[in-house]
Amino acid sequence: MDAQQHGFRLVEGYRVVLASNSPRRKELLGGLDINFEVRTLKDIDESYPDTLKGEEIPMFISGKKAEAYRQTMADDELIITADTIVYDKGQVLGKPKSREEAIRMLQQLSGHAHEVITGVSIVTKKKTTQFASTSKVFFSSLTDEEITYYVDSYQPFDKAGAYGIQEWIGFVGVTRLEGSYFNVMGLPIQRLYTELKNF
Repeated sequence: MDAQQHGFRLVEGYRVVLASNSPRRKELLGGLDINFEVRTLKDIDESYPDTLKGEEIPMFISGKKAEAYRQTMADDELIITADTIVYDKGQVLGKPKSREEAIRMLQQLSGHAHEVITGVSIVTKKKTTQFASTSKVFFSSLTDEEITYYVDSYQPFDKAGAYGIQEWIGFVGVTRLEGSYFNVMGLPIQRLYTELKNF
């Protein structure tokens, strides 16, 4: 039996849609062995009010994404949206726009702990559930040589905070972690599983 074809019955009566371009989120949701499709919309506004702090930010953005999909969703669809930020000393580190910015971000994160926060929205035509998951990541002190090697070799421009924990920089730089490892990859999959089970 092909597990992916038949899938684990988690959400009865709904077709699950992952609204994300992220290959990591697709891989993580696929690990639940549930049937789902990926659907993306272009040019969703991801701005947020300056007054928001911490978990409020990715929750707000994932909610915004969910509303954009809600307008075209079918009655039997369940859509999952997510947004992940790296939060360091009250500052949001998004996706770096250049090599120089990626290097600066990693220099900032080097030698201390920061938070990775993912906001998730689960929506149908009739119901919305939201939650946030926070993980604390401890980085060792990285040399400039290590940082530039990583940025040039792995091009982490599609990653918040300019790093992927599952890549070289995570192997050599992350000393410990409090919270969900998968959350740092971009989707707190165990929490999402529980929320879907209870939906």
